[in-house]
Amino acid sequence: MLNKLDISVIVPCKDEEESLPELFEWISRVMQEHGFSYEVIVIDDGSTDGSWEVVKNYQEKKENFKGIQFNRNYGKSAALNEGFKASSGEVVITMDADMQDSPDEIPDLYKMIKKDGYDIVSGWKKVRHDPITKTIPTKIYNFFTRWVSGIKLHDFNCGLKAYKSKVVKSVEIYGEMHRYIPFIAKWHGFRKIGEKVVEHRPRKYGVTKFGLERFVNGFLDLLSISFVSKFGKRPMHFFGTLGTLSFLLGAGIVVGLIAQKLYINFQGFKAPNVTEQWVFFVALVAMVVGVQLFTAGFLGELVTMNSDKKNEYLISDKIGL
Repeated sequence: MLNKLDISVIVPCKDEEESLPELFEWISRVMQEHGFSYEVIVIDDGSTDGSWEVVKNYQEKKENFKGIQFNRNYGKSAALNEGFKASSGEVVITMDADMQDSPDEIPDLYKMIKKDGYDIVSGWKKVRHDPITKTIPTKIYNFFTRWVSGIKLHDFNCGLKAYKSKVVKSVEIYGEMHRYIPFIAKWHGFRKIGEKVVEHRPRKYGVTKFGLERFVNGFLDLLSISFVSKFGKRPMHFFGTLGTLSFLLGAGIVVGLIAQKLYINFQGFKAPNVTEQWVFFVALVAMVVGVQLFTAGFLGELVTMNSDKKNEYLISDKIGL
């Protein structure tokens, strides 16, 4: 069995032709100074400039530089997911291609994984060089993500992160879920998640790919991950509970209306028919919705029980087998 490399550096790239040569030289210099065995995997996410030519030219000079080219732009999550699959290092480090992340942080990140035993170390750009139109939404996003995930990180969106190899081999990401890899990893049982203050460098080349729509999509992905992590294997617990409560609420209202009618009649007055009162129809809707939710939960359980992935569990170790 071949020995694993010390580090895999994964660099998603979109239209960063100007920054890539300088970034590659910087990474190489840091690795050589510290004697790491390494590979650099660049994922070209549908660049329309000469980024891929830069990657190919550099790979001809250094075999430990590798590249994956997408036919079109699929997004950062897809790029990282492919990089994770291709990586062979004991520690996997991700960084952006725009040179706002410093390769000088790599040795400390590696040490925190290998020596301090962290599963994940996330960078924290404590001092940022971004316009206020980006920093304010980022702060709001980080607040909600901390609240929902229960993970006390300051900067979920930082592209500079380090992982144990088994972490990245255990997760699959898509959409805008790259921001929530610590959340997904925690769901898979990797709970030692650390943070390191890292340098955020001003952009030297190109223009930012940031857009507010990413936060909208990211928020929706956060809701999806939160729901799946809690109820993905037990949909009846969610839909069945809501359905039962809705049905009991409707049934309770109907019983109350009938009891009210009987009481009024007993007092010698003429009570209106139960079905003539508007609240009866509210109760009827609640009961129908309750049955539908319960049925949805039941069907969800059937799908889960028959899924090919129902018995895919992450095993930390084995002995005697």
